[in-house]
Amino acid sequence: MTSADSAATDPAAPLLEVTDLDVIYPGGRGRSPFHALRTVSLDVRPGETVGLVGESGSGKTTLGRAVLGLAPVSGGSIRFDGQDISRLDRRGRRALAKDIQVVFQDPYSSLNPSMTIGDILTEPLTANGVAAGDAASRVGGLLERVHLPADAAARLPREFSGGQRQRIAIARALALSPRLIVADEAVSALDLSTQAKVLELFIEIQEATGVAYLFITHDLAVVRHVSHRVAVLYHGEIVEQGETAAVTGDPEHPYTQRLFMAAPVPDPDRQEQRRAERRRLLAIQAEQDAQAGAGLGAL
Repeated sequence: MTSADSAATDPAAPLLEVTDLDVIYPGGRGRSPFHALRTVSLDVRPGETVGLVGESGSGKTTLGRAVLGLAPVSGGSIRFDGQDISRLDRRGRRALAKDIQVVFQDPYSSLNPSMTIGDILTEPLTANGVAAGDAASRVGGLLERVHLPADAAARLPREFSGGQRQRIAIARALALSPRLIVADEAVSALDLSTQAKVLELFIEIQEATGVAYLFITHDLAVVRHVSHRVAVLYHGEIVEQGETAAVTGDPEHPYTQRLFMAAPVPDPDRQEQRRAERRRLLAIQAEQDAQAGAGLGAL
């Protein structure tokens, strides 16, 4: 039995396995190459949500893009269900689309404004060989899954709110019954009340279908709500990972602590204490970064 066969038959085996991943973007016009990810390793099991959290520029979106085949893999490997997908050609990526889908951040730009919702939802089906009639008949079920009325199929994206558009984007991702969805800041463009409803929808869909999520966000509160496990990225490296309760309740790394302290709380006194603690942690991190830079310069 091959390793891919073993992974496919073992329910405890990771569905997605990222090992020692490096992503280096080439430089140009006098600029040096940019090392976006360094020896990153994580895995996602079937039916599990792994939250990938970090500030802007930490590399979290680059990791999601690498999984989707949209960022160059310079070293290490990405395996899906035991198969190395690190460097698939275009044909291989098309074949993988039925198993790996994505929900992007912006519900306004991710939907074609000139297509009806019905056409948007049937497009991935027909592109993967489903007959047009069969594809059209599935639209009602997809809309029902994300709690939108069946008559939404005849309307255009501009007729919907941001939260409703993100539900449509989720329905499109579900069209091919994927096993993994990469959700890249999927609720960050929504107001807080809409965020909560869409997060509950993600959880409901997972419980009903068993789909796994790689949930990319800068918000520890979002990670705490939806994730089983958490990985924290800082400057292209994972600095902490583990069960959600442990990482968000008692973080060990100063950067994770800093992210936690950045989350607002309603009590003004506590908020000021958290700001003071965050400033202290920032000073510690700046000193550590300076020491690391000095060490590299000496090599």
